Amino acid sequence: MSSPLRILMSRQSIDLLGASVSAAMGQFPFELISLEEAVAAQRTDADVAFISREVTGTSTKHEIHPALEQVYTLLRQSADLQWVHIHSAGADRQIYLDLLARGVQVSTSSGANAQVVATVALAGILALARRFPQLWAEQRDRQWIPMMGERMPRDLPGQTATIVGWGPIGQKLGSLLQALGMNVQAVRQQAHTKTEAESVAMVSFEDWQQVLPKTDWLVLACPLTLKTRQLVNAGALALLPPGAHLVNVARGEVVDELALVAALQSGRLGGAFLDVFAHEPLPVDSPLWAMPQVMVTPHAAGHSDGNETRVGQIFLDNLRCWTTGLPLRNKVA
Repeated sequence: MSSPLRILMSRQSIDLLGASVSAAMGQFPFELISLEEAVAAQRTDADVAFISREVTGTSTKHEIHPALEQVYTLLRQSADLQWVHIHSAGADRQIYLDLLARGVQVSTSSGANAQVVATVALAGILALARRFPQLWAEQRDRQWIPMMGERMPRDLPGQTATIVGWGPIGQKLGSLLQALGMNVQAVRQQAHTKTEAESVAMVSFEDWQQVLPKTDWLVLACPLTLKTRQLVNAGALALLPPGAHLVNVARGEVVDELALVAALQSGRLGGAFLDVFAHEPLPVDSPLWAMPQVMVTPHAAGHSDGNETRVGQIFLDNLRCWTTGLPLRNKVA
């Protein structure tokens, strides 16, 4: 019989998934290694690692807390490491890029929180469309100002949303927006000509600026890549019609933040719902905090109490694939 597969997991994940891991492994020998104990003992012999949400904790990719840095150091020192599964949909943290560069396979939990993120993006669109930030400010000041004249909200049906990224989040959000009567077009790696049976037009990143002049809502739901980094720059923002809105549930680096601030300050951009930023946490001196037409949330669009179960199931499915030689789901290319 082959040597046991050494699986590195947090104590919380072992308690939650230990029995399911045993069922998934079948007759394949394995050993569960507590991440906390491995860090304390500097044990670096794991073959597989599962990085669940509580391991990352409140760290961001820009500001890494000491406990998480110890985990990253352990992963870098684990010479036998072959595969890492992570709780997030994106794998753009430097640790994962480093592991990929040395040949370690990395798989994500893309799709686990797609419904959650799509719903939050929808909430942002509805709140901005109905001018909730303005109304909340007036509520705090005990002001009763009817929504008439220039304050009259536009009908959402008939407006156009351009969704950048047509993965699980983009597709779910597209369906929700179409149910509201909005026109939806998507930006993806390859263009696709819409047929009579389809309702979403597809354009490529190379041609995406052509659709911006008719975009009322620019929604970012794409991964961070060389192609998407600062995709939304001053030139792209200038192509949007006056009063357009930006929704970003992707990565902060997809947007040129200085250009975004300028577009908001000038009044050309009608507003923005921002869950991600160029640096996280968002610095306290950022002008975005105080802009009345901007909604800021702390990279929380994907958080929901059902995610842990969904992420764990993707890991278990991939564990079965790993032990049977099948391709991993959501493997990072």
